[in-house]
Amino acid sequence: MNILVTIPVNEEHMKKLRAAAPEAEFTIVPQSELTEASVNCKDIIIGNIPHELVKKANSLKWLQLNTAGADGYAAVMPEGVPLTITSGAFGLAISEHMLGMMLMLMKRLHQYRDNQAKAYWHDEGSVKSVEDATVLTIGLGDIGGEFARKCKMLGAYTIGVRRTIHDKPDYIDELYSRESIEELLPRADVIALAVPSGETTFKLINEHTLSLMKEGAIILNVGRGNAVDTDALADAVESGRVLCGLDVTDPEPLPKEHRLWHMENALITPHISGFFHLKQTLDRIVDISAKNLKLFISGENLMNMVDYNTGYRSYERRVQFDESQSV
Repeated sequence: MNILVTIPVNEEHMKKLRAAAPEAEFTIVPQSELTEASVNCKDIIIGNIPHELVKKANSLKWLQLNTAGADGYAAVMPEGVPLTITSGAFGLAISEHMLGMMLMLMKRLHQYRDNQAKAYWHDEGSVKSVEDATVLTIGLGDIGGEFARKCKMLGAYTIGVRRTIHDKPDYIDELYSRESIEELLPRADVIALAVPSGETTFKLINEHTLSLMKEGAIILNVGRGNAVDTDALADAVESGRVLCGLDVTDPEPLPKEHRLWHMENALITPHISGFFHLKQTLDRIVDISAKNLKLFISGENLMNMVDYNTGYRSYERRVQFDESQSV
């Protein structure tokens, strides 16, 4: 069995992967160096590859992505070949990034940082607290769930929205389906988006939904940039109605000339909250891949399988780490 690994693994990571498939032959090729020859005759690929190379993987029996979403892959996968994602790996890193952005905006730290650059000693006035704030999290997978859990621990009232209603996590005070979003927006002090790209999430936050929000509400987006109408959001931030923390934008990268860059109450990071910046994230990606590799070899159902009909992860077998994450 030939296995291609495209993620930046170290020797300890490779020990785990080899232990899961001791008779396999592993090849490591960084994602930036992938070619048609890299994927040729590979039975298993661990890590993302360009969509056009999926069609060139003539021996592919399973593709394990290193991302929490499967954007576009379901449409290009060979029929009958399983596709899995690494949901469960990113909750720690991205939820902390969200928390940092939220606290920065609540405590006006972005303004004080701007003042520091100008050596300007000035009191910016009142601040807000997470305690007793109403936090609406849209998308309660690994990332959104971890963010909501952290907010609950800090004393927030938590409302969750997800595609299908099943068991309510104990860190969520109220749970709804997407049909209720417009009714919930006027109640929220913080609206956190952790949703994948898709027809049902495209421009979920738009001129109309922005008009329903409280004045001074904080919008956080770490899922996909096209869940937000960028021009409508810019209008709302510019007018002072809302504040935002964005790790993803539409378009992406955000053009240098875009007005959002220069708005005081907009925090922007270049889609880096997950990736491999936190050591634990890459460790978890490898752990998930190794566990799935064992399952694949033994003929068992894989974790984090993508349902080709919906483009989303199946609910049948999910990853859960020890830190009480609901994924």
